[in-house]
Amino acid sequence: MTVRLHERINAMRQRRRRLPLRDRLRRHRRLVELGLKVTTPARPVSKPGRRLRAQELAAKAFEKIIDPAAPPEERAQRRRRLTNGPLEFHEDRVDLPKAEK
Repeated sequence: MTVRLHERINAMRQRRRRLPLRDRLRRHRRLVELGLKVTTPARPVSKPGRRLRAQELAAKAFEKIIDPAAPPEERAQRRRRLTNGPLEFHEDRVDLPKAEK
């Protein structure tokens, strides 16, 4: 923050200290109400083909990693493990909803 902004904030604090407690509480409540009314901007919408392209690239990368001589069930299991990660780490992932116990 700039020095000028700090000075303005400090001056405002000095003026507010002279207010009765009831007025300060009312102002604080008003600030909280204003803060609760503010809406956050929506997440940017990704381009339609981007997700499909990412899935295609991931599939190609998996095919390079996974042994082609393995049976289809084994390849599917390996692909799932690469995609989802080891079971031990599932509870630590923050990008997935928590599993209900």
